[in-house]
Amino acid sequence: MAELEAKFPGQVEVELIEGDRGAFEVALDGDLIYSKLQTGRFPRYAEVPALITERM
Repeated sequence: MAELEAKFPGQVEVELIEGDRGAFEVALDGDLIYSKLQTGRFPRYAEVPALITERM
């Protein structure tokens, strides 16, 4: 979370929501951009920041 806030200061709101089933999902402006439930894996290093940059 801190890495995302540092990379995108004032541009993204980062919120950690406890879940179940091993979920790790990332949404940007309400759109799902990464889902561990769909991919079956945690994101690779810098994958989430790249997805955010791609959509900004």
